[in-house]
Formats: sequence, structure tokens, C-alpha cells
Amino acid sequence: MDANKRIITNTIAQYTKSIINICLSLYSTRLILEALNISDYGIYSVVAGVVGMFGYLANSLVVTTQRYISYYYGAGDKEYVKKVFANSVLVHIIICAIFCAILIPIGNYMVGSFLNIAANRINAALAVYYVTILMLVMTIGSTPFKALLIAHENIVYISVVEVIDGVLKLVLAIVLMYLDVDKLIFYSLMMLVILSLNFMAYFGYCKIKYEESRIAFKRNIIDKQCMGQIVGFAGWTTFGMLAGLSQTQGTAIILNKVFGTIMNASFGIASQVNGAIRFVSTSILNAMNPQIMKAEGQGDRQEMLSLAGKESKFSTALMILISIPLMYEMPSILAFWLKTVPPNTEVFCRALMIAFICDQTTLGLHAANQAMGKLKIYTLATTLPKIMLIPIMWFALKLGGSVDVAMACYIAIELLVAIFRLPYMHYSTKLNVGNYISKVIMPLIPLCIIECIVCHFMTSILQCPFRFLITGIVSLMASCIAIWFFTFTKSERNYFVKLIKRK
Repeated sequence: MDANKRIITNTIAQYTKSIINICLSLYSTRLILEALNISDYGIYSVVAGVVGMFGYLANSLVVTTQRYISYYYGAGDKEYVKKVFANSVLVHIIICAIFCAILIPIGNYMVGSFLNIAANRINAALAVYYVTILMLVMTIGSTPFKALLIAHENIVYISVVEVIDGVLKLVLAIVLMYLDVDKLIFYSLMMLVILSLNFMAYFGYCKIKYEESRIAFKRNIIDKQCMGQIVGFAGWTTFGMLAGLSQTQGTAIILNKVFGTIMNASFGIASQVNGAIRFVSTSILNAMNPQIMKAEGQGDRQEMLSLAGKESKFSTALMILISIPLMYEMPSILAFWLKTVPPNTEVFCRALMIAFICDQTTLGLHAANQAMGKLKIYTLATTLPKIMLIPIMWFALKLGGSVDVAMACYIAIELLVAIFRLPYMHYSTKLNVGNYISKVIMPLIPLCIIECIVCHFMTSILQCPFRFLITGIVSLMASCIAIWFFTFTKSERNYFVKLIKRK
């Protein structure tokens, strides 16, 4: 299968998975919120979020392992691929041990003193904390095998596993409605079981399918230099992801300290919505990132930058297509979705979606920089604004600022980081910034304008039940036309026409 066919096949698989999982996730959240109540849902969001901060390392390890495997596949060095995988597994085992050693002793302080949790729910929150640590171990354990699947561009299997994961979470939400137990603790334990099944699915498949996963830890396979490269790359990647974490879980902790667990429920629901939308963006990233890494491994810098630009354009177009109708119809969607809508949920949802769209406009350049392995200066420059967001938001709220002001700061930081990638990539790769803006950013403006006009028109003239469905359908049709004529280039349109005729 050639590269373009593989990208399209993987993207279709990811889109299908994303649509199914979005529906499953949104309905599951409604049931879970009803079963747990707003306060317990807020407890789960903030406690799991504290441990989840360390889970960002799992994402960085996926990126790291997949980067090196894809890079050396592109370079044609399959023997070194085996060494990369073996050493990455060893690194993951060491990291799991370190995290357990750090997180387990501080559990009583984090739950009993640091977080703002009602006294009668401290024990339940502590149980959730320790179960979440085990969930983190399962997530990190799955990482090298998931990275191997991505490097092999076997996105179809990943999509199947994640759809099954979504179905199991929906079943759990339904069962939770009818149980007479401490539902918060039971929910946490069952989430651990689901993650364990995910681990077994990735581990078993890779052991059967891919030779490089069938490793024996002999002295000749352990390479200190290789481990050093993996740890160094993962370290800078993790540092960058932790800065992103300061925008999400850091914001959640500040909201908890200032407003309490009810506001955490609002932000947790908004994060669920944003996470569902990120599923769709991930479909393009997972489909194109291995090709970007392989192009750099083959020494084809121009092809690598071209793919990075396309990744930014396509993923942003998709986010605009989905997010603008949601932002216009957010009140009616939340009312339909949730029986009780926590305060400020609408504000959080819109702010997170706008911030995510800003990030997407240059996200392909982030992948390009990872392909080159030049992380130090880039990571420091892009993380500093995100780290500074937390004290800025804290002082804004303490000085009497509203939630709107806090989320405006959130969006501004994300936009600043997205803009920075352009001059940096010009400096490091001689990227033509003007060409990037004309080919990637400008074609997105007509799409954005048309979507806003259509959604504003629909919400102004229609007042009927389920209007959000009509708005979504009409805006989807208008967006597809706008993408075809304004976002796609002539060569991209011709390619899709040929592809359809071939089918």
C-alpha cells in the first residue's frame, strides 16, 4: 500500500472510531454524572487529574518510541528498530517504578490536605487516588506496544481497540446507575479493569504480529546510548507536555482551590467535550506523523515540511467544521445531553475549543520539529508561556476576575505558542513563513467565515426542538463545499477525484 493510500485508510479508520467514541463518550458522561452526582464527579475529575499529570509522560513516551521506530524504518535500519523497542520497554518499566515510589507516599497529603474535598468523602477520594496510580501503570505499560502499532501505521487495530474501550465504558456507566455501592470507588475500579484489557489487547497483538516486540533482555540488546537518546527525547517531550498539562489540570486545581468541586465538574465536562473533539484531530496526526518521521529519516526535508503543512491544514479544517456549530449550539446541546448542567460549563467548552483550534493551525510544525529531534530550544520557548498561565490565572481570579477572564488568558497563551512555531521553524529549517501562511492559514479563513454565517443564520431564524441537529447538518454541507473550493488545492481536489473514480 503506497503512502497516500495508507494515510487515507488510516484516517478513515480513525474518523470512524472517533465518531463512534464521541457518541459513546458523551452519553456515558451523562449517565456517569447522573449516577455519581456533581460533587463526586468533580472529585473523580480532580483526583484522577492529579495522577493524570504524570500520565502525560505516557503520551510523550508514545511519541518518542514511535518517532525513533519510524525514523529508523525510514532509514532502512531494521536491526536498530529492534534495539529501540527493547530499550524503550526497559525505560517504561523503570519509569513505572519511579512513579509508584513518588505517588504512593504522598497520597494522604494530596487528598487530605492539598485538594479541597469534603471531609465525608476523603476516604473514597483516597481509594480513587490509589486506583488511579494503578491505571497510570497500565497506561505506561501499554505505551511501547501502541507506539509500535503507530510506527507500523496499523491504525485500524488501534481504532478497533479504542471502540471496544468506549463500548465497555458505556456498559459501565449503565451498570453504575443500578448499583447500591459506593459508586465512585466502583467506577474507579472498573476503569482500571478496562485499562488492563487495553494493555492485554496491545501486548498480545504485537507479540504475535511484530518480530521486534518478541525481545529477550540480553546484554547485547541493552544499549546505554540508545536508552540515553530515548530518555533525552522523552524528557524534553514530557517537559513540553507537562506545560500543556498546566493549562488543563493546573487550571482544574486552581478552579478547585477558588471555587470548589462544583466548578471542577463544569471544567471536567468541558474537558470531556474537548477530549472527544481531540479524538478526531488525533486521527489525522496518527495517520500522518509516521510519514513525517519517515520522510525525515530518508533525508527528504521538503517532503517532511510539506506533510507537516498538510497535517496542520487538514486537522484545523476538521476542527473548524466540528467546533463552530458546537459553539453556537452549546446551550441547547448541554441541556439535551445533561439533565443538570453545572454552572459555567458553556464558557469552558467554548474556550477550550477556541484554544484547540489556535493550536491546530501550526501543530504540524510541532511534528516536524520532533522528526528533526531538535527539542531543547523549541520546548523551552513553547513551554514558558504555558507555565506562566497558572500564576497569571491565579492572580486574575484573586483580584476579582471572572471565569471568562481566566479562560481568555488560556486562549491567548495557546495563540501565542501557535504563532511562535512559525519564526522558529524558519530559523531551524528555513521554512518559508509567507508560503506557509498562504497555503495553510489563508485557505482556512473562508471556511471559518462561511461556517459562522451559516450557524448564526440557523440559530437566528430557527426556534424548534433539536435545532442543533439541523444546524449541524446544514453547516456540515456548507463546510464541505467551502473545504472543497477554498481549503483544498487543485492538486488535492484532483487526487481525491482520482481516488473516488478508482474505488
